[in-house]
Amino acid sequence: MEIIQSTVRKRKSYHVKVRYSILWECALGIAAVTNERLLDTLEMPESEWDQLKETLPKSLKKQLHYVQQHNTWKALLQLLHEVPDSTLDEFLTFIQTRSSSQIKFSCLPYIGEEFQEVREQAANGDEHALDQLKGVAADNPFFPQYMSFIVHVDVNELKNHLVNVMTQWYDEVVSHVEQERIQILQTDYEEKMKMDTQLSSEEFVQWATGGIDYQPEPHVFNVLLIPQICYRPWNIEADIEGTKVFYYPVSNASLSPNDPYAAPDFLVQKYKALGDDIRLKMVKILAEGDCSLQEMTEQLALGKSTIHHHLKMLRAAKLVEMKGMKYSLRRQALSLMDKELAAYLERTV
Repeated sequence: MEIIQSTVRKRKSYHVKVRYSILWECALGIAAVTNERLLDTLEMPESEWDQLKETLPKSLKKQLHYVQQHNTWKALLQLLHEVPDSTLDEFLTFIQTRSSSQIKFSCLPYIGEEFQEVREQAANGDEHALDQLKGVAADNPFFPQYMSFIVHVDVNELKNHLVNVMTQWYDEVVSHVEQERIQILQTDYEEKMKMDTQLSSEEFVQWATGGIDYQPEPHVFNVLLIPQICYRPWNIEADIEGTKVFYYPVSNASLSPNDPYAAPDFLVQKYKALGDDIRLKMVKILAEGDCSLQEMTEQLALGKSTIHHHLKMLRAAKLVEMKGMKYSLRRQALSLMDKELAAYLERTV
């Protein structure tokens, strides 16, 4: 996840926006198919990803190998935020008409307001500025290497690659299912908009993402929520200037837009987690205060492995979290359940 904090001061709130585009779905599909470490955790079985890759032409496989080497899916996402409502042709034209420093600045990750000038210097080839950026992002698993690549790559090579991989992925993988995908994304967008006025900003983000408790940060004025299909069940976090971005998995209901009885998976998970007397006792104990595994074991007089199993289910449902060495109840997630249930019961086709 791409989170870099430089202060502990909190803003009072932020404004939430929801946007969707088939181009974001394209870029995330490219990211997914080239992330071999994560493929077996995605909703679409790894065997299906493997079958998909086998059907792709050699020219696209070559471009995807380039993505895998240099993480250029990040560049696609960064650039899409500058022209979020563009068509594919408009996006490709945007890439081709950017100057070398402009495209490199856009592709370099945003790592904080105070580093924007350094980012600009690095985009112009300043090695000292590049080293500064890499130092700040040293804890990120791929940012330093990606930053070096962006600064040093021949800009025409980068442009040609981005245009080719996006065009070929769209033509080979997305074009024949585009209308179906757009319908799913639009359905999810409309579902989210129905809840927009009923929840606070923090509640809205938590509900849409299935449990992310994102608290306001300095210099973050907006949260952008982008529904996605191909990376389910994962949320992907990113930062752009003034905005925290969550590419969140569309709900089960959005995947079955003609079925009013399709239950939201996150809601089902929460009720399943609470549907056990031992776990309810744990929730009651945690409502009285944070507990360690040992303290919970002593209160319930059960084995550690049993307690750990039940806590794991509560954590998976985003009802419990770790704070240091202790477990803590996520009260906001519990209080949000009645609104989630009401939204499901009122859903119509």
